[in-house]
Amino acid sequence: MPKITINGKEIEFEKGMTVLQACELANVEIPRFCYHEKLSIAGNCRMCLVEMEKSPKPIASCAMPAAEGMNIKTNTSLVEKARKGVMEFLLANHPLDCPVCDQGGECDLQDQSLYYGVDKSRFVENKRDVKEKYMGPLIKTQMTRCIHCTRCVRFATEVAGVPEIGAIGRGENMQITTYLEKSMESELSANVIDLCPVGALTSKPYAFEARPWELKKTESVDVMDAVGSNIRVDTYNWEVKRILPRLNNDINEEWISDKTRYSCDGLLKQRLDVPYIKKENKLQKSNWDEALDLLIKKIKEVQPNEIAGHIGDMINMENALGFKKLFNLIKSNNLEFREKKFYINSSEKINYIFNSSINGIEQSDLILLIGTNPRHEASMLNARIRKAFVQKKVPIFSIGDPGDLTYDYKIISDKTDEIKKIINNESELSNKILSAKNPIIIIGESVLELESGKYIFEEIKNFLIQNNKISQEWNPLNILIQNASTVGLLDLKIIPDQKENNFTFFNNLENKKFKLLYLLGSDNLDFKKDNEFVVYQGSHGDRGADLADIVLPSATYTEQEGLYENLEGRVQECKKASYPIGEALEDWKIFNRIIKKMGLNDTTNFDQLRKEVLNSIPNFSELNELPKNVESKNSKIQSNFVSEKITIRELDYYYTNSISRSSKTMSECRQIRQKIKKDGTNN
Repeated sequence: MPKITINGKEIEFEKGMTVLQACELANVEIPRFCYHEKLSIAGNCRMCLVEMEKSPKPIASCAMPAAEGMNIKTNTSLVEKARKGVMEFLLANHPLDCPVCDQGGECDLQDQSLYYGVDKSRFVENKRDVKEKYMGPLIKTQMTRCIHCTRCVRFATEVAGVPEIGAIGRGENMQITTYLEKSMESELSANVIDLCPVGALTSKPYAFEARPWELKKTESVDVMDAVGSNIRVDTYNWEVKRILPRLNNDINEEWISDKTRYSCDGLLKQRLDVPYIKKENKLQKSNWDEALDLLIKKIKEVQPNEIAGHIGDMINMENALGFKKLFNLIKSNNLEFREKKFYINSSEKINYIFNSSINGIEQSDLILLIGTNPRHEASMLNARIRKAFVQKKVPIFSIGDPGDLTYDYKIISDKTDEIKKIINNESELSNKILSAKNPIIIIGESVLELESGKYIFEEIKNFLIQNNKISQEWNPLNILIQNASTVGLLDLKIIPDQKENNFTFFNNLENKKFKLLYLLGSDNLDFKKDNEFVVYQGSHGDRGADLADIVLPSATYTEQEGLYENLEGRVQECKKASYPIGEALEDWKIFNRIIKKMGLNDTTNFDQLRKEVLNSIPNFSELNELPKNVESKNSKIQSNFVSEKITIRELDYYYTNSISRSSKTMSECRQIRQKIKKDGTNN
């Protein structure tokens, strides 16, 4: 490996590194504003100046490739003078309004001016004044503070794939803005707030809410989709004020979606804080004893096979297991978690996870999308696909039209016939898949809802196995699960292993065979209530509560501990950041109350549930790690092919769950999207 000398210390570096990166290897911190490791190099700010032997002047370390034999110095008087000069220029037009700036306490300019700033400026000219720009309901602008680092411009173009931010003017008069000053049409738009090193771009919903040093910070995971983005939940007292991304290069890198970030204002809206009982066709406030007594009475009045339970999209594994134990005690096995009829083979784990892994997308050399729109179903996964497309020029094909995915792709067909051709080696795509070293096939829930969903999944799997494409090193078979709870619930065997007909719950629900329906955080189950007695246990007065005869208030994902499995089968821990509101309880505590009132002694504490969950997970290695790879055999499940059109189910992206539907911010984003869809503008 080549070597470079930094401050008299010789270190090895990898070819292709910049001087700045080499300095980091030597544990030398270099100040920077424009440089970011996930973005292209701009070399705008010049704050990263260092001294290089034989160079007549300091060099920008972020843009200078490291080379063998270089002698770099970062702590000389020349370097310090150069950086102070750069800082003086940066502050020449800065309003110096730190006391009223939301970036205060988290500002790179503030921190670095402490070391390189001066107490008095030599510039006496009037400072520039830039009017506030409109960037939508999420991003608050104060562009007078802008130092022209262009991080936001590069992120929008390179990562988000929506090049809507650019610059007008030149030099000192340059201004960063969205074209026509409209809202950004990206699900990742608010990441520019984190990227901004000054207070030019701040959070509009969070404006003047709290100072960073006042907040309690809790590391957790996101449940708005199945990606499992790593997040930090910031609370003031017991109220969640904001959600920020945590670095995890295997999952979300250092980005999160706008829904993950801003749906948190819905955590306290439309909350259920006391039990309710329906009297005279109207829900009325009650208490725990009265509500649970009525529930137990109704359970005893019906047969076990007439009782059914449905588990919602954000329920953690411990609570789901507690729910299953409760149903075992009342001798009912009518449990379901799918919101619609879509085929899933739960006999082995590789049948329902993203086997190639999120990080593995960057290693792929061909991607085939089947009946999925990853941009809306898993925004962070879509960003990873774009990264593979931009950096490696990976060819992307789609069966079914997903719309704008922020990268180029080729639609092969919108019929299931094309999939049959691939399986029978009658398509050009067959040869491309077989000749690729690391192909990726992503199957969406929309195609699994089709009549031929079983055929499509099982035969694609057999096609890959027969052609030796599935191995310990690489598995191209991927299911794009949409809900955060799905993979964990499949591991807990909430629904039995695959049979000829695994839609028993839905069929019985449609045929009105259930007399008591228990909804656990379930707000998206589409059914028409008739004479069923409905119990809803959840956090928000959403769709489930509208149908309920009994409402039991429970905690949200930020108010209780719990494990979640993301779409790639990675088990992660969601930490408790705040406390349940009013009389609301954690779900497992409610189950224990019911069991005690029934006169049974089978209650379990949280630690017991956690232990049983971990023992139930197939191929489990340890927390935050991918599941162990296992070999797979040809499927012997019989299935029939049906020629059908593949239509990708359109998601109401900002309204996918009870929390986001309660969020004012998400409502504003949704209105803008609907306006764009209607007349092509969001002004």
